Amino acid sequence: LEPLDAATHAAALHAAHEADREGRNWTYLAYGPFASAAEYAAWVESVQSRDDPLFFAIVDSATQQPIGVASYLRVDPAMGSIEVGHLSYAPALQRTPASTEAMYLMMRRVFDELGYRRYEWKCDSLNAPSVAAAKRLGFRFEGIFRQAVVMKGRNRDTSWFSIVDGEWPALRSAFEQWLDPSNFDAAGAQRQRLEAFR
Repeated sequence: LEPLDAATHAAALHAAHEADREGRNWTYLAYGPFASAAEYAAWVESVQSRDDPLFFAIVDSATQQPIGVASYLRVDPAMGSIEVGHLSYAPALQRTPASTEAMYLMMRRVFDELGYRRYEWKCDSLNAPSVAAAKRLGFRFEGIFRQAVVMKGRNRDTSWFSIVDGEWPALRSAFEQWLDPSNFDAAGAQRQRLEAFR
C-alpha cells in the first residue's frame, strides 16, 4: 500500500483497469469509468492530497505495478471509528492473495497501530461481490440503510458491516494463517479458505 499519487500510479492504474472492458468495476462507485488515462489522472490529482478519504494505491510486490485503489474514510478519531472504501480492483488484483493481504494490512494499521475500536465497510446492497467480500473478510452485517444516497441517478440502499476491536485478534490470526505461503500450492491455489481459519 502506497499513498496514491497521480504521477506515480495513474497511468498504470488506468491501463490495469482497461482489462475490465465493460467497465463493470465502476458500476457501484460514484465516479468512473474513465475514458482516457488523462481523465483518470485528473481524478487521482483531485483526491490524492485529501485526508478523508485518504487514498492508497495497491501495488503488486512482484511487478511493482499498481493494480488497485483503496481508502480510509469517515475517519473519526474521537469515536475510534473508521471506514474502508473506494475499492477499485483491476482484474489483475481481483480474487488474488494480494487483494486479501491489502485488506489485512489496512485492518492491521487501524487496530494495531492506530488503536481504533470500529472498522466499517459499506456498499450498495445490490453489489453482491462487495457483500460477499465483506463477509469473507470477517465483517459482520449490521443492516440496510434504505435509500441512503442517490448514486448515478438512482436510489441506493446501503448495506453496513463492521469489525470491532474485540473481534480483531481472532481475525488477525486467521488472516496470518491464510496468507502463510504453506496455505498455497505450487500453482498459487489456496489449500484452505480464509473462513476455515476463523
